[in-house]
Amino acid sequence: MTKSVPIVSGLIGAFVIVLFFTFVVIPNQEVSTPDLIISNGHDATKLGDESILSVEKSLSLIELFEKSEEGVVRIDVVKINSFRGGNSVGSGFVFDLFGNIITNAHVIDNADNITVTFLDGSQYNASIVGMDKFTDIAVINVEEKPDYLHPLEIGDSSALKVGEPVAAIGNPFGLSGSMTSGIVSQIGRLLPSHDTGFSIPNVIQTDAAINPGNSGGPLLNMNGKVMGINTAIQSGTGQSAGIGFAVPSNTISKVVPVLITEGKYSHPWIGISGQDINPDLAKIRNLNHSKGFLIVTVIPDSPAEMAGLKGVSEIEKIDNKEYPKDGDIIISVDGKEVRKISDILIHLQEEKSVGDEMILGIIRNGEQMDIILTLIVRPDL
Repeated sequence: MTKSVPIVSGLIGAFVIVLFFTFVVIPNQEVSTPDLIISNGHDATKLGDESILSVEKSLSLIELFEKSEEGVVRIDVVKINSFRGGNSVGSGFVFDLFGNIITNAHVIDNADNITVTFLDGSQYNASIVGMDKFTDIAVINVEEKPDYLHPLEIGDSSALKVGEPVAAIGNPFGLSGSMTSGIVSQIGRLLPSHDTGFSIPNVIQTDAAINPGNSGGPLLNMNGKVMGINTAIQSGTGQSAGIGFAVPSNTISKVVPVLITEGKYSHPWIGISGQDINPDLAKIRNLNHSKGFLIVTVIPDSPAEMAGLKGVSEIEKIDNKEYPKDGDIIISVDGKEVRKISDILIHLQEEKSVGDEMILGIIRNGEQMDIILTLIVRPDL
């Protein structure tokens, strides 16, 4: 059978790459997370109506750094009891005047002690306010408030364009207050989240150099607005190879306020696995276009099962290759066209919450129909 993939895990694509999460372990400078797999999916659904490039009122790189550097912090973490243990260094940025700081969940996960260092060298102990491993976003709070805090403005990542200049500020290899620049290489990537089995949708790809220690730092547009949080790189060595990834700011805007008030974020869940429709499948299933998402498996007791969605039950062999004969094909979600899994994941992340209804347009046995389901909380895998 064709390899199936959980709809919220996103291990889909023509080839795979090695992925490293980018924070530094001291003293041996190793990347302190296991290798993961990421797909080469590259489709994105445009959200929002803003069409004006954020570079219209752009700053120079010098102006951008001077405007933003006070809002970026170094995060030193001590992990006494974790499997890997030791000290590590990551980055973060100030979210508000209450001392809340955004970073990556994988930077502070299992931390026994967290120290935040500001631009002026002042250091403060911090505690974890909340974290969401599904998006690799965490909020920490400095226990003693500094006299001056410089929050960075969160921008609208749906307005980003491929080719738009961006800059990353952080602490690569523990070198505090470093800036690199580049462009948005692509949007709409799927990025495996740390230790969850699910994927982060709509991730930004950039060629701005991101290295170990940059995790949790901001990816800025040329107005100084945060467009994403630097999270991972594609690399065979754990060092920058010109392909870095940032969780988009629109995800930050949705998740962070909930983390601050509730300590966790509940993601909506459908409960299916499957694969994107490719030309071979489209031909076998008599489809006019090679787009849509084939349901291979329906998870028991999931919204998908309760709504009556059907997975693959029959396989046929053609030219020594096996193809699914049946299984519902999702072609739209709430009236929006579904070309690939990324369209479903982006819609779930950006538009839906637990308890919402969602209408899936499907093809079953050659007939089009709508299925209405009610989303529930995504389970831990």
